Amino acid sequence: MTPLENANRTNEGVVVKGFVLSPVVEQCTGCDRIREFEGQQFCSSYPLPEKKWLSGRCNFATHVKVQSSSAAKVNPLKASKRAAKGGR
Repeated sequence: MTPLENANRTNEGVVVKGFVLSPVVEQCTGCDRIREFEGQQFCSSYPLPEKKWLSGRCNFATHVKVQSSSAAKVNPLKASKRAAKGGR
């Protein structure tokens, strides 16, 4: 795990470039963006990791794969025209 660079401990908490960082949450476990500072783990991309997980998935998460629909939606009219032209 890479240490958090240019971080300082203040009365407000851990501060990096003017942002007060909150420690990572359980869902962040395994992410490549986690950095350590004085025994605690923080996100190197977002100061409030718990807020990123409120809508379901953090968009910065490197350890979670996006689920895509297996079948793409096909417009039946366009598909029939392609078939009539001898296309794919």
